[in-house]
Amino acid sequence: MNGRYTIAFAMVGSFALGAVAVQTLHAQAKPPAFSIAEITVTDQDGYLKEFAPSAVKAIQEAGGKALARGKGLSLEGAPAAGRVVVLQFESMDKLLAFENSPTNLRKTTGTKYATFRVIGVEGVAP
Repeated sequence: MNGRYTIAFAMVGSFALGAVAVQTLHAQAKPPAFSIAEITVTDQDGYLKEFAPSAVKAIQEAGGKALARGKGLSLEGAPAAGRVVVLQFESMDKLLAFENSPTNLRKTTGTKYATFRVIGVEGVAP
C-alpha cells in the first residue's frame, strides 16, 4: 500500500514540477521584434546591384528574416512609399544590435540609393 502512495505522490509531484517549469519558460520567452521599412528608391540600378544583395546577406547573418518585400499598398491614410520591407528578428535586443552594428548597410551604402523610414516594433509574446 505504501508503494502505491509513493508512486502517486511522485507522479503528482512530477506533474506539478513540469507545470511550473513550463510556466517559467513561457515567462522568460522574449517576443519577436519586427522592423518595418518604407523605402523610396532614388537610384534603382544602384539599389538593386550594390545595396540590396549585400543588405540581404547582412540581415540574414544578423539573424533577421524577411517576411515581406515589395510595393506597398495603402489601405488607409497616406500612400505607402515605393517599397515596403518587413523583417523579423528573434527579439528587440537582436533587432537593436543589428540596427546599431556596422554591418547595417542602410546607414552607409543605402542612403546613396534611397531614403528610408524604419520602425521597430515588438511582437506579441508566444
